[in-house]
Parts: sequence; structure tokens; C-alpha cells
Amino acid sequence: MWRLVCFGVIVLAGMIAGNAAGEDGPTYGVELEGFAYPYPLHHFAFRSQANDLRMAYMDVAPLGDANGRTAVLMHGKNFCGATWASTISTLSAAGYRVVVPDQIGFCASTKPRSYQYSFQQLAANTRALLTRLGISRVILLGHSTGGMLATRFALMYPEAVEQLVLVNPIGLDDWKAMGVPERSVDQWYERELKLSADGIRQYEKTVYYAGDWKPEYEPWVNMLAGLNRGSGHELVAWNSALIYDMIYTQPVVYEFPLLKVPTTLMLGDKDTTAIGSDIASPDVKARIGRYDILGKAVTRKIPQARLVEFQGLGHAPQIQAPEIFHKALLETLGR
Repeated sequence: MWRLVCFGVIVLAGMIAGNAAGEDGPTYGVELEGFAYPYPLHHFAFRSQANDLRMAYMDVAPLGDANGRTAVLMHGKNFCGATWASTISTLSAAGYRVVVPDQIGFCASTKPRSYQYSFQQLAANTRALLTRLGISRVILLGHSTGGMLATRFALMYPEAVEQLVLVNPIGLDDWKAMGVPERSVDQWYERELKLSADGIRQYEKTVYYAGDWKPEYEPWVNMLAGLNRGSGHELVAWNSALIYDMIYTQPVVYEFPLLKVPTTLMLGDKDTTAIGSDIASPDVKARIGRYDILGKAVTRKIPQARLVEFQGLGHAPQIQAPEIFHKALLETLGR
């Protein structure tokens, strides 16, 4: 708890300093330099697709009695490893080792100028990190886009996954097949160049938090907006465009029946997240991102699956209602 209070003070101080420098809020470097992470950041250096890359990650030891289990937390598209702060603290206190990477292209990790993004590649990168850390078997917790990645990882390396937990994963629909228009990478890039704190805040309020907004959500808006308005503005936007193209073109929904690991879906039922919904026709928009329906439908497709629903919560239940979410999470991991 003390660590989380300190983290909040550090973030708030950063917000005040940034606002003193300019009305738009804080500005961060291309690898999120200047933003305070809740635990020490490490870097895994490796070579991929002719690029020298660094994957930032946190590796948090268990507090008290260790239970011998390691949880790997995978962040979403508009999130970073830091947004798992309260979950890291909860799991560490319960005896888990917690490893939290920022994927390549995101947050505190390298933004390559040329990279063919795929969930297979990101899964392989993560597996290489775990191998370097001497970790052979993990609990995978994937949120949002991290849920798509965690699913791909579990399909590729089932022997390495003892349990899969998907927290409001996206990709439960195939938006392309359901009629969402395609954006080219160049169109995604133009869109990402225009990203603003006000736009992020309004989107997250509507989609992530079911119309609710609290001051404690503000640091995550500033984290994303500050990264996008920093010195690496164009490179950050370009990588974001490539990642959106990966998400849109690489659905995992058809492979859920192939999962061979115990799986739990933990869903806020008011979530309406769907890539491209802003340019979809009213008819298509009404049919996509319906987590109140999708959770039950997807659970039936996955062998050994169970569903935990959070009534009235949105896309990020671990942030919106951490006490409720973490109680259910610890119960799930203890099954």
C-alpha cells in the first residue's frame, strides 16, 4: 500500500511539473522517459528483424512467503506495464513473482522504424525474455490487446502456461468480417498523429469506464498523451499505426477452441471496445463490442473455460474497481 501511495505522489508531482511547463500536460521521451514506474525498470536487449531492440520490464519478487508461481502481466494497446500497478502489488503480497513487460513498440520499450508486427513475434519476444530470466512456466494475465497476445502465447507455448486469465480481451469479434471498414497503415498514422489528452479522456470515459470518470484515471491519460506529444511523436504514432493494423488483421477468435490450458475470462460487462467502431456504420457498430454477449459466447468455445463477469464495469475493471477485481483474481488463481 505504501508503495502505491508513493507511486501516486510521484505521478501527481510529474503531472504538476508537466502542467507548469505547458497547458497540454507532461511530455515524455520516445521510451516514456520521465514517467515514474511503480517498480524498477529493467531492459532485455535482443535482436529481431535486423533491429537491435530493448524490451522494458518489471520483475517484482514476492513479499513474505513465496508460493513458487510466476505471473506474467500483458498490457493493452492504450496501456503500459505501469497500469498494472495495483495488480502487481496485490499478487506480490500474495506470494507471486510478477513479471510485467512493455512490448516492443509500446511505452518504455524500443519503437523501431521498421518492424513487421505480429502476435507471434511479440509472443516469441516475451518467451525469449522469460527464458533469459530462467522462467519456464507461468500464469498469463492478458488485458485488452494483451489478451490477444496472451491467447497467441498460450497457443504457441501451451507447455509454458499453467493458467490463462483474459481481462476484457479484445478480439472476441472479427471486426473485419463483421463489416468494420479497413484503415490503411497510413490512415492509422494520420489518426495517431492527432491524438490528444482530451480525445483520450473522452474515449476512455465512454468505453473503458462506462461513462464514469475519477481523478485516479488521469495519470494514465497523461501517460499516453505525454508519450505521443514528446520528442518521438512521429515514431510513436508510426509504431501505433503498425500495431493497430496487426490487431485488425490478426484475429484470434477462430482459434479459441484450440486452447489447451485452463482459461478464465474476467469481463466488465459494460465494455464496448471494438477497433474501428468510430468509422463503422450504425448497424455494424450496434453489433460489435458487446461484451455482455461476447463473454458467454466465447466461454463456450474455449475448453476448460470459466467466466467471471463484473456487473456495471467497463474495459478496465482492474483500474475501475481494484478491490472487487483483485478479490476475484486471487480466487481464480487459487482454483
